[in-house]
Amino acid sequence: MEGLRPIYINIKKLRQELNMSQDELAKKTGYTDRSSIAKIETGSVDLGESKIEIFAKALNTTPAKLYGWTEPETIAAHNDNEEWTEAEKNEIARFKKWVKSKRGE
Repeated sequence: MEGLRPIYINIKKLRQELNMSQDELAKKTGYTDRSSIAKIETGSVDLGESKIEIFAKALNTTPAKLYGWTEPETIAAHNDNEEWTEAEKNEIARFKKWVKSKRGE
């Protein structure tokens, strides 16, 4: 995907756009100090899905935008008109991307 940046770069960019310090983001996301945020923003620490959702909320955005996904993807998941929550759609889209990466796309 063209223009796709690693999530840690997007976190730092959004934090800076909001004029938020690393200390402020740490408090909003449940970390004790800015050193954890510094490690995340350099890519030294991977974030789990639940943490990504917490960071998205703290940065007034969506997990999809943190991942760098700019266009909504059509999700080919169907089961008797079952509706999906936004979090479920994000998880399905993440899984779809992972499956494609395994086949070299």
